[in-house]
Amino acid sequence: NYYHSAEYISNENITAYNFDHPDAFDTPLLHKQLSDLKAGRPIEMPQYDFVHHRRRADSIHVEPRPLVIIEGLMVLYDKQIRDLLDLKLYVDTPDDIRFIRRLNRDMTERGRTVESVVRQYLEVVRPGHFSFIEPTKEFADIVIPEGGHNENALRVLITFVKDITR
Repeated sequence: NYYHSAEYISNENITAYNFDHPDAFDTPLLHKQLSDLKAGRPIEMPQYDFVHHRRRADSIHVEPRPLVIIEGLMVLYDKQIRDLLDLKLYVDTPDDIRFIRRLNRDMTERGRTVESVVRQYLEVVRPGHFSFIEPTKEFADIVIPEGGHNENALRVLITFVKDITR
């Protein structure tokens, strides 16, 4: 939801845009809104339209809570964002599973072709993963292997969540 608008790019050329690069994200807005939530202030969380590549006009009103979960590829990339997080998780998912999930999602939800998804994956997504995303694993408090299908790691996470919400 914190992507910069890229509506100037046509669907035919969208494979050239790197949504998996830190510059694709509105990190200052994310930082401000996380800071507001931590300070007990509500936010208007933006919504992103991945079909038209732009931020939508509507937003979601979010009230502060004892537990706020933020997920995304670049959550651990920026130090200022990391400093706002009480627990940092990295879900380590095998390459083939990541690709299959992306292929299914982009074709089903975003109207993309197999060829465009494969081209974007090979030219942009995969290199971006190894340059920007996988290196952030070192900042995680917990690395959950097997794409989140790891009972022991999930038990540790459940214990943490229960402690916070008591």
